[in-house]
Amino acid sequence: MKIDLTDTTAGEINKALVQGRRAIGTPAVGMVLTLVIVTDEENAYDSLKASNDASREHPSRTLVVIKRVSRSPRDRTSSRLDAEVRVGADAGTGETVVLRLYGEAADHADSVVLPLLLPDAPVVVWWPVNAPLDPAKDPLGALAQRRVTDTYAAEEPVRELSARASAYTPGDTDLSWTRITPWRSMLAAALDQVTCEVKAVEVEGEEFNPSCELLAMWLADRLDVPVKRSLSSGPGLTAVRMDTSQGPIVLDRADGSLATLSIEGQPARAVALKRRDTAELIAEELRRLDPDDTYASALRYGVERLNTVPQQASGAPAEPVAEPEPVEEAAKAPAKKAAAKTAKKAPARKAAAK
Repeated sequence: MKIDLTDTTAGEINKALVQGRRAIGTPAVGMVLTLVIVTDEENAYDSLKASNDASREHPSRTLVVIKRVSRSPRDRTSSRLDAEVRVGADAGTGETVVLRLYGEAADHADSVVLPLLLPDAPVVVWWPVNAPLDPAKDPLGALAQRRVTDTYAAEEPVRELSARASAYTPGDTDLSWTRITPWRSMLAAALDQVTCEVKAVEVEGEEFNPSCELLAMWLADRLDVPVKRSLSSGPGLTAVRMDTSQGPIVLDRADGSLATLSIEGQPARAVALKRRDTAELIAEELRRLDPDDTYASALRYGVERLNTVPQQASGAPAEPVAEPEPVEEAAKAPAKKAAAKTAKKAPARKAAAK
């Protein structure tokens, strides 16, 4: 069921939600959280489709905030709020409100969203594109316990990761991190099968893919070993190679769906490691609303520290290595020692002769 409201208010939207629930025969509210999606018209359809699919696992009230750009100076000074209320089959297993903000209302989206939040329920804000550099300080982000961004949609993903690290606040997360959950699980399981010491790691993937950088930073942070970031034609992550004291461990996925895990002394095995769609990713993020300390630690490791040798575990600088003597000086050393001994014995011989 869909209800269109033009030039409306938050109060009218709440009335429309109650009216829609009664019309379909479900007056009770059974949602567990409020999902706020901040997007544009271009990406609204895909984002809404993903949230509807995820709502089958997490029934929620979804508020889609679309800030419409006013073209004329007169339109920019006026404010208007249009809404589309969806309940029943048109909204997955929850409720959906598409909010289009015009003029000055676009600068105060938090005031529009606040009256529509479910009472006593967690709030998650998701930016599919154009996320703020500091999500926690964004007016909408300040309303949420969990803030989801996606650096894969940024123009410069690597620089975006650095900005996320400097502005990290507990509750921040990124879908580029969510994409590597199967990789992290598989690599941890592989290391559990072998008692060994990891000496070096290589992460191979396509260029400008923040998931590759995050996986490399996670491995470097957890294993405290040199991690090399190499490039491939993709799709996405293609391989992780670990050099261990018991031989190489390789997880190779060339086609984006089926991977091969090779461990020294064991037969190679095929493992399912397909690339997941956005609905699966956002559903995974909605399963946990507590701060992700592992993501924070990997993010703060820093992209610039990849492809370098880490410092000693004790933190103390390495002892300077003495420079070797020149070859000629080394060759003359025995002769100099013999001459010194002869010079010392000469006075004693003269004394004995007297």
